[in-house]
Order: sequence, then C-alpha cells, then structure tokens
Amino acid sequence: MTSAILFGSFFTLLAIGVPIGIALGTASLIAIAWIPFLNFDLYALGLISGIDSFTLIAVVLFTLAGNIMSQGGISRRLIRVADNVFGRAPGDLGTVTIMACLFFAAISGTGSATVAAIGLAMIPALVARGYDRAYAGAMVASAGGLGVMIPPSVVMIVYAVSAGVSVTALFMAGIVPGIVIALTLIVYNILRRRGVQAPAEPLPRATWRETLSALNEAKLALLMPLVVLGGIYAGIVTPTESSAVAVVYALIVSCFVYRELPLRDLPTMMLESALLVSAVLVIIGASVAFGRIIALEQIPLELSQFVLGLTQSWIVVLLAAIVLLLIVGTFLETLAAIVILTPVLLPVMTELGVDPVHFGIVMIVALAIGFVTPPLGANLFMAAQVGRIPFDDIARRIFPWVVAMIVALLIIAFIPALSLGLPRIFLDYGD
Repeated sequence: MTSAILFGSFFTLLAIGVPIGIALGTASLIAIAWIPFLNFDLYALGLISGIDSFTLIAVVLFTLAGNIMSQGGISRRLIRVADNVFGRAPGDLGTVTIMACLFFAAISGTGSATVAAIGLAMIPALVARGYDRAYAGAMVASAGGLGVMIPPSVVMIVYAVSAGVSVTALFMAGIVPGIVIALTLIVYNILRRRGVQAPAEPLPRATWRETLSALNEAKLALLMPLVVLGGIYAGIVTPTESSAVAVVYALIVSCFVYRELPLRDLPTMMLESALLVSAVLVIIGASVAFGRIIALEQIPLELSQFVLGLTQSWIVVLLAAIVLLLIVGTFLETLAAIVILTPVLLPVMTELGVDPVHFGIVMIVALAIGFVTPPLGANLFMAAQVGRIPFDDIARRIFPWVVAMIVALLIIAFIPALSLGLPRIFLDYGD
C-alpha cells in the first residue's frame, strides 16, 4: 500500500505539472505520514545527506565550465576545425555538425549546452547548404545528447554517486560508446542524404594551410579534454578537482587568450549556472528521501526476486530494463530518473552478473535518448528555440534519429567490451 501511495502521489503530481523536485519531496512526505513508525526527520536527513557530497561539487563546476566555454569562443573554433577536417567527408556539413557536437561534448558535460553552442552556429549553416531546417534541428538535438554520454558528464557523476561506483572508471567507460553513438548518427545522415538534391555550390575543399590554421587557432580548445580527463586518468586530480581545473582553464582561455568573454559577464554566467544547478540539487536531495522509503519497503529486493523468478537470462532482463528506461526518459528528467531508478534496477542487474559500470553506461544512453523524445525532450526544445523551428515540425523529424540511437544503444548494451574495455586496460577494472 505504501508503494502505491508513494508512486501514485508522485506521478499524480507530475501529471498536474508540479516540478519534479517538489513532486519527489511531496510524495515522500505523504508516504512518511502514512507509515506509522516513521517521522519527518527521515525526509530532512535525506534532503541534507543527498546533497552533502564532495563529488557533487563537480556537477556545479562542470556546468559553469560548459557555460563559459559556450560563450567564450571555444565552440566556434571547434566548429571551424570540424568543418576543415570533415567538410568533404560523406554527409558533408551533417558530419561536421555531429563531430562538432562530439568535440564540444568532451568539454561541456551537459546536453543542453552542447545543443545551444553548436546549434546557434550550425543550424543556419546547414539550412544554407540545402538541409531542411527541421531536419537540421533534429540532427543537432540528437547529437547534443553526446553531451551526457562523453566524459566529463554531469549525469555520469550523479550515477556514480547513486551507484557507488568509480567516477574515473565510468568516465573511461563512456568514451567508446559515445563514439559509437556519433558514428551511428553520421551513418544515418549519410544514408538519409543520398538522393537529396545537393546545394547549388559544392563545399569547398579546405587546403592544408587552412586546416593547419584552424587547428592552430583551436589548439587550446582541443587541449582541454586532454588537460581535464588526462589529469583524472593519470591520477593527478580527482574528478571533482578536475572540474575546478576545467573552470580555471576555460576562464583563462576565454577571457585572456581568446578575449571573447568580458570579465563583467562572469557574475551573470555564475548566477545562471547556480540557478540551473540548484534545481538539479533539489531533485537529488529530494530523491534520497524517496529512495530511502523505497529501500524500507524492500521494493528493490521484491523486484529482484520477482524478476529472477521469471528468468535467469541477463539479456532478457537488460532488454526489459532498456524498454523501461526509454519509456521513463520520455517524461522524466534524466538526473531524476538516475537517482530514482538506480537503487531499484541496479541490484537486479548485479544479481544477474551485469557489471554496474556497464549498466551505468547503458542507463545513461537510454535516458539520454529521452533528451530528444517528446513530451519532455529538453534537447528538442533547445534546438527548436535556437534554430527558430516550430516544435511540432522538429518533433516529427526526430523519430528516425531516435531509432538510430536505439540501434546504437542495443549494440552498446549487448557488447559489454565496448564499455569495459578501456577501464580494464588502463585501470585494471574488474581484475
């Protein structure tokens, strides 16, 4: 009965438009009031302990770093590099766009920042070179999901905290799957563009001098992933400390080297980042109390016993989990879904021998598809806004991209070596 009250009140509140963090907290309070042996101290303790985490500082700082980079000239230089290197590749500017999103994802940590930074520059360019505007917006929205799939990723950090796994191992595990997603999107664009009338003027081939010039101008932007992630993998800094390095590096490059970000804009950007992160932290804090009630009700144990009573096949259970995550991702914000579903699903998966780091990558990719899936579709709304595209138009064009991403997700899910290969080689993970 308590479970019905907890989940029933939560989904009812969501249905009437209550913000996710408030809905989680209110549902927890209603359930606590129903259970006679609990008092409201449980909620207060859960709220405080949920955000009292050194690792979560990285969420704040990576968000600020991404904001600085998107406005400090870094994204423009990355786009120029992608255009010079991949401009004559199959799929022409579509390949450039997806590769630019991949580059920016490796330094931003968030999907919305990737969509905004790349979409503002690339959607008009795609339209000018013969792409349908809604199709171009759907492409940027899909590729923007790489922002949470490629390390450093805010979502990866939240999963690591929820699951109790190594952030470093999770970051390294996300590299190959992120590339698989990017390549899948590129292949879909190439296949889709075949037979479409080419632009009146073909793309000019960049000379070696132009390419070297673009690489030289963007060298500091391209070095950023090496500085941030290299420090983590080398054991010089922790993931949390690397987020501080990212902010300092982005400030120096944007304000003093490129000189495209006035210092007077920093307080506004810090306020914007704080407001964005505060909503995330409310969700995380409220979800801890929500999760404790789930644990008290032994929902994960009962679910595990129920599933194991039906099948012992990890493939069947993982496939069912993917379907659930794809559905949940369409209406529940990704970070909230991570903190709510991880304690429920992870025990089942580990009982069947699925590695928690591998499952984390599968979970993050599946929920990231929700970034571009109506009715939530945060990346979809962002792409529609920056590309000035009616939401209905871009929503109709997104579904083939979603199918392509699901194909890549299944490849990642059922070939664990794609996720675990690098951690096993460089971190001796699992040995």
